[in-house]
Amino acid sequence: MVHKLAECISEQVPESTNIWQYVVVLKNAKIGNDCNICALCFIENDVVIGNNVTVKNGVYLWDGITIEDNVQIGPNVTFTNDKYPRAKTPFQLQRTLIKRNASIGAASTILGGVTIGENAMVGAGSLVTKDIPDNELWFGTPAKFIRKLEK
Repeated sequence: MVHKLAECISEQVPESTNIWQYVVVLKNAKIGNDCNICALCFIENDVVIGNNVTVKNGVYLWDGITIEDNVQIGPNVTFTNDKYPRAKTPFQLQRTLIKRNASIGAASTILGGVTIGENAMVGAGSLVTKDIPDNELWFGTPAKFIRKLEK
């Protein structure tokens, strides 16, 4: 289902996925089955989203982001994809990977080039500056290891 107030140019969005109002999905983006892309999101061309993913309101997914299956992205999570951004200069794409069953809390910032591990959790408002291993909870600015999570 694509809401009538959304613009979904990609043909790689299955009918089982919901695209809500004021969402823009560019032509080459790939979105899996049974996803929920909430209002006011933007999904660039070089983005891959797996199955059963929820992207809450106000999230922009830039080129170079891959999100595996069963991931939860909280509202207003911010992703980056360029370590040294400058206007009108060459851009060095940083790839970001969010692995299966990970959860990112509301208003967190994920710097480009990191991997968030399988079953990992990022607490709300965190600043992720480095890779987070599988099955760990991280929180803070910058995000730090809090504890192991049960699988």
